[in-house]
Amino acid sequence: MSRIVVEKRVLGVARWVVIVLLVLLTVFPFYYMVELSFVPIEQLLLHPDRLWVPLQDLTITTYQNVLKSVDEGGQGFAQFMGNSAIVAIATAAVTLLVAIPGSYALSRLKFFARRQISSLFLAVYLFPSIIIAIPLFVGFSAIGIRESLFGLVIVYIAQTIPVSIVMLRTYVNTIPVSIEEAAMVDGASRFRILRSIITPLALPTILSTGLYVFMIAWNEFLFALLFLTANRDLWTVSLGLSQLSNGIEVSKTVLMAGSVLLTIPIIVLYGIAERSLTEGLTSGADKG
Repeated sequence: MSRIVVEKRVLGVARWVVIVLLVLLTVFPFYYMVELSFVPIEQLLLHPDRLWVPLQDLTITTYQNVLKSVDEGGQGFAQFMGNSAIVAIATAAVTLLVAIPGSYALSRLKFFARRQISSLFLAVYLFPSIIIAIPLFVGFSAIGIRESLFGLVIVYIAQTIPVSIVMLRTYVNTIPVSIEEAAMVDGASRFRILRSIITPLALPTILSTGLYVFMIAWNEFLFALLFLTANRDLWTVSLGLSQLSNGIEVSKTVLMAGSVLLTIPIIVLYGIAERSLTEGLTSGADKG
C-alpha cells in the first residue's frame, strides 16, 4: 500500500479514537453525577464504586429533599432556581435590548471616537471582577439595593453588555450594506432597518448571545455571595449549591442532585435553540 493510503487509514482510526475519548471524558462525569443523584445514600455507602445501578434501587427522594423548602425539611432549591431564573431572564432581556441597537450603531453609524469606544468595551475584561466588587458593595449598600435581586441584575447587565455588543457587532459587520441601502431608497428609517432587516438576519447570533448572557447570570457566584449571602430567601442556585458543598451533614447524593438542577436548564435551553444557532439566515440575502 502507498504511504498516502496508510496515513489515511491510520488517521481515520485515530480520529475516531480521539472522538470516543473526548465523548467519554465529557459524558462520563455528567452520567456519574446524575446516577449519584438518584441513588439512596445507603446504597452509595454500600457500593461507592458501582457504575451501574439497578432500576429498583433508584429513587427521586433526593430531589424531593433538595427542592422542598427549609420549613419542610428540604434545601429550598425550588426557590433558589426561581430566583436564578428571574435574574438570568431579566439580565438577558435587558442586555439584548441594549446590545442590539448598540452593536448596530458601532457597526454602521459614523461618530466621534467610535473606534476608541469600541475598544473600551473590551477593556472592561482586562480587570478581574473582584476589583469592582468592593466599590459596588459599598455603593449598593449606601443606596439600599445591595440585598436585592434588582441590584444583582444591574451588576450582571453592566458585565454582559460590553461583550454582547462586541459579539453582535462582529456579525452585523458581515451583513451587506447594500441591503440597508436598498431599504433606505424605499424610505425605511434606521429604526425600521434595525427592526425588520438587521434583527431577523442576526437572529442566530442574537440567540447565541442571549444564551451566553443567560449562562453567565445563571452560574455567577461571586456577586451573588457578596450581595445575597445574608438573606437566604434571595439566594440563587449557584449560591445554594456552594452552601450544600460546605455543609457537613449534607450527603453527596443531595449535592449531586443540586448540581444536576444547576446544569439541566442550560442543557435544555441549548437543545431548544440549537437549530436556530446553526442556521445561516443570511444565505442568499444579497441576491436578486
